[in-house]
Amino acid sequence: MHATESLATHAAARLPRAVVVGHRGACAYRPEHTIASYELAIDMGADLIEPDIVVSRDGALVARHENELSRTTDVASRPEFADRRTTRRVGRKKRTGWFAEDFTLAELRTLRAVERFPGLRPTNTAYDGQYGVLTLEEVVELARRRSTPQRQVRVLAELKKPSWSAERGQPMTELVADELRRLDTARPDGTVVVQSFDVAALRRLRADLGDDGPTMLQLVDVCAPDDSLLTNAGLRAVSTYAQGIAPSRDRILLRDADDELTGVSDLVDRAHSAGLLVVPWSLAAENAFLPRHLRVGDDPAGIGDLHGEARLLLALGVDGVITDNPDVAVAARAELEPTQPVRPVAV
Repeated sequence: MHATESLATHAAARLPRAVVVGHRGACAYRPEHTIASYELAIDMGADLIEPDIVVSRDGALVARHENELSRTTDVASRPEFADRRTTRRVGRKKRTGWFAEDFTLAELRTLRAVERFPGLRPTNTAYDGQYGVLTLEEVVELARRRSTPQRQVRVLAELKKPSWSAERGQPMTELVADELRRLDTARPDGTVVVQSFDVAALRRLRADLGDDGPTMLQLVDVCAPDDSLLTNAGLRAVSTYAQGIAPSRDRILLRDADDELTGVSDLVDRAHSAGLLVVPWSLAAENAFLPRHLRVGDDPAGIGDLHGEARLLLALGVDGVITDNPDVAVAARAELEPTQPVRPVAV
């Protein structure tokens, strides 16, 4: 398979500079998957914005972290939807709440976004209720509207449990393939890059759209079932359908059970040897997400040294980072590339 410029550049040539991906936008500063979060990420210098994609009852592709809606919208306070509350097994987890697949797009548009981590990010709750639910098309339109000849803004779309959705009559990969074609982005240098933890779904999407289809990243969790993806044989297998991997950064910066940093793995070099880009996730500034030596104080919501973590990953040669705090990663990148100016952005 052949990839082209930006994230679509074949890893053998590497990227001209590491990219910064705004995880769900700039969700450290605004409720995730809102237009305000995506806009702020772009203002802070993110090269890509990252929506998670789920499917509505009528087949619309919408931006939500997961199909259960109560943590990121006001659905639980809406009496007209009280009878939609249910318990459902999603993958290996049993969840109770309100699920996107039980709502039409028109109904989802009546919901308002709320902060997912009010305890860790209380200032974000000031924006609760101000923004609605977006579709993938609207996120793509935003990226295109904010792009210039000097700077292309792209969308890193994460498909959430597409095989699970397909088993319930919602063929997400087919819907995504059709939408990418309709939006004229089903090519390596298109606006949309696709990622998922679901190996089978990415393989289906590659088979559907071909080697000249979109750039794709294989997400890799820190759990044992994903270990096989990161063996040398596993990386070679990934390279047959994807241009890169997006591993948990704990696969690179190794921690013990006490969250102490114990060393650095050789994953970046091995993935590059397999012709794959490496774009780890997800960097966040709160102590709750950082290794112990980068925490400042004991408050889980306290702000630690994310700059140090981002700088270390970039110095190790990753091809990008996915982060809740795009401004911090952009500053760390500039520090390693002194010729690249940083434009300060007020939060």
